[in-house]
Amino acid sequence: MDISTIFEKLYEMTAFSNIAAEPAYLIMYALGFLFLYLGIAKHYEPLLLIPIAIGILLANFPGGEMGVFGADGDGMVHFMKDGVMVSKPVFEMSLPEIAHEMGLMNMIYYWLIKTGFIPPVIFMGVGAMTDFGPMLRNLKLAIFGAAAQLGIFSVILVAVGSGMFTPKEAGALGIIGGADGPTAIYTTIKLAPHLLGPIAIAAYSYMALVPVIIPFVVKLCCTKKELEINMKEQDKLYPNTLQIKNMRVAKIIFPIFVTVLVAIIVPSAVSLIGMLMFGNLIKEIGSDTSRIAETASGALMNIATIFLGLSVGATMTVESFLNWQTIGIVAGGFCAFAVSIAGGILLVKLFNVFSKKKINPLVGACGLSAVPMASRVANEIATKINPKNNILNYCMSANISGVIGSAVAAGVLIAFLR
Repeated sequence: MDISTIFEKLYEMTAFSNIAAEPAYLIMYALGFLFLYLGIAKHYEPLLLIPIAIGILLANFPGGEMGVFGADGDGMVHFMKDGVMVSKPVFEMSLPEIAHEMGLMNMIYYWLIKTGFIPPVIFMGVGAMTDFGPMLRNLKLAIFGAAAQLGIFSVILVAVGSGMFTPKEAGALGIIGGADGPTAIYTTIKLAPHLLGPIAIAAYSYMALVPVIIPFVVKLCCTKKELEINMKEQDKLYPNTLQIKNMRVAKIIFPIFVTVLVAIIVPSAVSLIGMLMFGNLIKEIGSDTSRIAETASGALMNIATIFLGLSVGATMTVESFLNWQTIGIVAGGFCAFAVSIAGGILLVKLFNVFSKKKINPLVGACGLSAVPMASRVANEIATKINPKNNILNYCMSANISGVIGSAVAAGVLIAFLR
C-alpha cells in the first residue's frame, strides 16, 4: 500500500469527505453553534438549548450514527447501514435491537420520547416547582392566560387554509403558540410524530427568545401610557372583594379540583394536567411529601430534561430539517407565538374599556406557558418605565394560568384531530 492510498483511506475515514459531498451539513452545524451561543453567552434557557445544540451536532456528524430516524405512517424507519438502505418496522423491534441497529440515540428517542413518557414527567417537575398562590390571589387575571391561546387556533386555521399542512399537522404546529415545549412535544407525538424535530426545535427556540419576542410585540401593541398603569395603585383604589382566608388549604384543594375537572371535561389533557397538579400537590402538602417533591423537581426533572434535549436535537438531521415544510413550521411557530402574546394584550385593552380598575397590558402578554421567564421580562419592561411599578406577581397570575391553558388546549386538539 503506497503513501497516497494511506492518505486516501485516512481521508475517507474522517467526516470531511461526507461534508464535502453534502455542504448542507454546515447549515446544521451553524444552527447547533447558534443554540450554544444563545444558551452559553446569552443565558437563554441554557438547560434546554445546550442539550438540544449538542444533539444537533452529534446527529449531523456523518458516520457517528447518532441521528434519530423518524418512522413513517406505517411505522417503518429507513436508514443506511453499511452503505445499504435498510427498512425496519421500528415498533416491532426491542430496545436492544433498536440500539444495535440504529444507535443509542434512537433507543432513547423511541423509549422515552416517542412513547410520550418524558413530557408528563417534566410537567410533574414543573408542578413541583410552581406556586399557584399568585394566581389564586388574582383569579380575575387568570383569564388572560386563556386569551393567550388565541395564537394556537388562529395559526391552525391559516395552516390548514394554506394547503401545506394536514389538520393534524396544523394542530401540532399551532400548539407552539402555547409556549410550552413538553406540551408541543406531547401534542406532536399524538398528531404528527414525523414533525417532532422541527416543531420541538421551533417551540424551544421561541421559548428561549421570550426576552426578545415579548418586547417586540409589546412595542407594536401598547402605548407608553398603558405600560405605566400601576397595578398596586389600582388595588388601593379598587380593592379586591374576594380574599382567601386560608391560602394553604386553597393551594392543596386547587390541584385536586383542577385534575378532577379537566379529567371530566377534557380527558385527553389529563396526562399533562394530572401530572402538573400531582407535582404541585406533593409540594404544597409539605413535609409529609417533601422527599418525593424534591425528587420530582430536582433529580428526575434534570434527567428528563437532559434526555429530552439530546434526543430532540438528534432528530434535526439534514434530511428532516432542510425542507420547505420545516421553513413553514418555523414561520408559523413564530406567528403562533406572537399572536398568543398579542391576544392576551388585546383582551386586557378590551377589559380596560369597560372597567374602572385598569390592568397593565403587560399582564396579558404573560398568558404564555413560559414560566417564569415571561413574567420576568414583562416586569423588566414595566420597571424600566417606572422603577416603582413592580408587576411581577400580577404577571405570574396570567403566566401560571397559561401553563394550564396550553395543556387544556393540547387536549382539545388531540380529542378533535386524532
